[in-house]
Amino acid sequence: MELLPAIEQETAPNPEYCVIWLHGLGADGNDFAPIVPVLKLPEKPAVRFVFPHAPQIPVTVNGGMVMPAWYDILEMEIDRKVDTEGLLASVALINKFVDREIERGLDEQKIIIAGFSQGGAVAYHLALDRPKMLGGLLAMSSYCATCSLIHTHASHTGLPIEIHHGLYDPVVPEHLGMEAKGFLEEHGYAPVYRTYPMEHNVCAEQIEDIAAWFRAIMT
Repeated sequence: MELLPAIEQETAPNPEYCVIWLHGLGADGNDFAPIVPVLKLPEKPAVRFVFPHAPQIPVTVNGGMVMPAWYDILEMEIDRKVDTEGLLASVALINKFVDREIERGLDEQKIIIAGFSQGGAVAYHLALDRPKMLGGLLAMSSYCATCSLIHTHASHTGLPIEIHHGLYDPVVPEHLGMEAKGFLEEHGYAPVYRTYPMEHNVCAEQIEDIAAWFRAIMT
């Protein structure tokens, strides 16, 4: 199968888990790749981290400039008008990475999807819509852009979900993170919602929480 270019890192040989981590608008897989050693995960279980690079597309709010993006941003108020077609195309591209990990011998519940901002919107749709439950969903500074299109599965409500958001985020306002939390709770999920005194970025306290979450679900 043809995959997007991606960075791969393994914490040790013969990984038992995989984390597929999606960057935000204008970045690429290098944005989060340096986080792996900072997480200070234990030697076992071994984890494969995959950081795909988004396709290069014109982005409307940036004057049509071509940049890495999982979908077009049509308006500054990002939740008002969504490039649904582009987002779902990216979901299909990332599902190929999930399928590749299954071909490599991993069970779906050993595969975790993480995403920041735009990447988180793709992660929401993929993790909630996929027929079989994955191992976890981490959404950082993001929003559920396609909630109305997601086919939620009653058997998925045990999915471990972490939602992280900056209290002062000027790009993806915190109320959008709360809306995603509300959607999940309405459908029987039990997400953990954490906020941090930051804007649209990642902070040290958050990285510690992510590491603790990985350790808790990778058993």
